[in-house]
Amino acid sequence: MSKSFQIFGEANESVIYNPDELIDLFLDCTVDGICLVDMDNRFIRINRMYTKIFGYTEEDIIGKRFTEFPNPEIVIEIIEAVKRGKAFHDIVTQRFHKDGTVLDIAVSYSPFRNSNGDIIAIMAIYRDITGHLNTERELKRTRELYELITENTSDMIKVYTKDKKILYASPSHEKGIGYTPEQLVGKNVYDIIFPEDKEYFDTVVQNLIDTGEPQLFQIRIKTVDNDVIYSETNISPIYNEQKEIDSFVAVGRNITDRVKNDDALRNLDRLSIIGQLAAGVAHEIRNPLTSLKGFSKLLKSTSEKGKQDNYLSIIMNELDRIDMIVNEFMSLAKPQAIQFEKENLIGILDSTINVLHPQALLHNVQIKRAYLLGDIELLCSPHQLKQVFVNFLKNAIESMPNGGNVHINIQKIENKRVLVSFRDEGIGIDTELMGFLGTPFYTTKDKGIGLGLTVSNKIIQEHNGIMKIESQPGVGTIVKVELECI
Repeated sequence: MSKSFQIFGEANESVIYNPDELIDLFLDCTVDGICLVDMDNRFIRINRMYTKIFGYTEEDIIGKRFTEFPNPEIVIEIIEAVKRGKAFHDIVTQRFHKDGTVLDIAVSYSPFRNSNGDIIAIMAIYRDITGHLNTERELKRTRELYELITENTSDMIKVYTKDKKILYASPSHEKGIGYTPEQLVGKNVYDIIFPEDKEYFDTVVQNLIDTGEPQLFQIRIKTVDNDVIYSETNISPIYNEQKEIDSFVAVGRNITDRVKNDDALRNLDRLSIIGQLAAGVAHEIRNPLTSLKGFSKLLKSTSEKGKQDNYLSIIMNELDRIDMIVNEFMSLAKPQAIQFEKENLIGILDSTINVLHPQALLHNVQIKRAYLLGDIELLCSPHQLKQVFVNFLKNAIESMPNGGNVHINIQKIENKRVLVSFRDEGIGIDTELMGFLGTPFYTTKDKGIGLGLTVSNKIIQEHNGIMKIESQPGVGTIVKVELECI
């Protein structure tokens, strides 16, 4: 006679169960599918989870041999071994649902003994791990795909910490800069960045941290042979579980050839500017030269100390004026290495106006500055920005053959940015021609080469800026440049 068991609930309410009822409760509440097969290989018991996993009802199963259902061949050997007392745990295999669907199953087999220790049946416990294995397979496929991409791409991919320590480097670095991934892992990013670009790199990273937005920038990288290449790099944040930036992934592309081509176009544009400004500079220098000749003769013809001092003072002022004009002109003409540094925007503009002043006088144009702001610091290449501003001012002057005014305005806007606008009172640009502006070698001027706006727009983009042009025929043109300030 089986012994009953008394179990107390939450409110000390007792319920009496006999062992058979407890077994039924256990079988129905477990998360695993369970079946019992007798020594003749017939099903004698299955639980509710078994029917849920495989789709068979008790009427489909009970009394039938397990060999009547699809099973791997090894199952027969396992069942025979269990009958001899062996047990098998967590065998990962594939079985079929009643509808034919393939299932991933972890199954354990154990001998089922009576009170005398005799084996009277085989117990099998099944757990459906299809979802788990599918997730693992998907992760494996994704990992293999990423490895395939990183191992075969020509782009240089790096992952590094907030302290700039490299955690991963793609094999493409060996072809790109001569370092193997093993040589790069553990290094600091600063070890391969051109020293003069480190401050610029820090600014880019800080912008990434402040905004959380990916940053596209151009930087110089040292190769294993201490050569330098130009890399166009996109850097993006990697977040941890707390939604904090934990590390960065950078994808860089060797654009050295493109930079050299861009430099050639810029030099061509600069030479064109110099040729067109030469007449104005010569005219501006001729005026003080005339004064120098006249006062030199006066200085020679007088012996009065007061007049000599006065004449010498005038001569020195005229020489300083010539020196300033020549220096500004040579600054524009001399090829400059691309290097970002802190520079005052007001100083760049004033220097540009000095260069264009002679040409403005020739065309009876007044350049009016409408900015009363203090110092506005930029991280920029001042010579490149000067080339951009010269282009804008020269276009504005040439658009007013009968003279007029060019208005330069500066205003600070949100997100640490500054807006510089150049407004002329010229002939304007037809609407149908606006779409062609910036196209290489497209120009509306007889002596133009069609590179000014193309080069200017490229330079502004490299400074993480935006250029916009608004024009109305017969009214004038406004060129707006938005730049980052420090």
